Amino acid sequence: MRAVWFASHGDPDVLEVGELPRPEPGPGEVRVRVRASSLNHLDLWVRRGLPIEIPMPHIGGSDIAGEVDAAGPGAEAVEVGTRVVVDPSLHWDWYEGVRRGEGVPAPAFQVIGEHTQGGFAEYAVVPAANLVPLPEGCSFAEAAATSLVAVTAWRGLVTRAALRPGERVLVTGGSGGVSTMAIQIARLAGSEVFALTSGAENVRRLHELGAHHAIDRLAGEPADLLRKALGRRGVDVVLDSVGEVLWGTLLRSLAPGGRLVCYGATTGHLGRTDLRHLFWKQLSILGSTMGSPGEFEAVMGRVFAGELRAVIHSRIGLGGVPEAHRLLEEGEVFGKIVVEP
Repeated sequence: MRAVWFASHGDPDVLEVGELPRPEPGPGEVRVRVRASSLNHLDLWVRRGLPIEIPMPHIGGSDIAGEVDAAGPGAEAVEVGTRVVVDPSLHWDWYEGVRRGEGVPAPAFQVIGEHTQGGFAEYAVVPAANLVPLPEGCSFAEAAATSLVAVTAWRGLVTRAALRPGERVLVTGGSGGVSTMAIQIARLAGSEVFALTSGAENVRRLHELGAHHAIDRLAGEPADLLRKALGRRGVDVVLDSVGEVLWGTLLRSLAPGGRLVCYGATTGHLGRTDLRHLFWKQLSILGSTMGSPGEFEAVMGRVFAGELRAVIHSRIGLGGVPEAHRLLEEGEVFGKIVVEP
């Protein structure tokens, strides 16, 4: 089968495009004929190298949509030809067990395309339990452009922040995949939405997407820009993946009782916290990543219903994946780059 992979960590030049053996489904697994996948920043980090073991040569791509091509032992009930989108989270019960304080003897939480082989190929093998039927009204490209980012935004805002109607929300990294979904989810929840982005064109796009206020971080110092946009009231919730360079500014942007939800750290993993802001304003700092099977089905149901829409920057073939890595690294992408093998 045709695929994109790397055999060593490094810059986009380590990516190769060519033929690899077609995988066979094992017990409880199915093989999916991949019709669409999409890039995430996670693909960049995995390519550069993380302190985890991954299969080599490695095929990235956590978002997978396509048709069931074959079923392994124990998965025969899944009909060949079924249109599906794949939940990218593996072993979520480990997280749930930790939360309840139970000793769940399950492997640690993993992500398809990070810890396992992914969807930048003509075929991918995934657990049958991770399949969600894809209705005819939703295209493979739309499903692939929303799956990981939608469930990440949904869990961060709906589950972790417990967002309520009328609250004010600030979303950083506004042009990113998670952020473009978060803006729509916050609007759906009845919130007033602020988004921090870069450049006048992205400001325009975010307004079109539904942000009430889009702030161009290139127009001045982010702290000054946010202070002017938010006023003395601040915001009730911040959803952030930027991390280190904005951390202190974002904490100061919160209203009393506010919640900062962190789901990434693209500019660095050390956030300097003034504890006086934390206790005096009774703030909450919440970590979040990906989402449970129930959350995945809930948010994809909103996508299928047309309440949330895919934000697609471009659609490419497998041969365009190395250049897509470069574009994503340079911040030249608004929404998602969809890969159609």
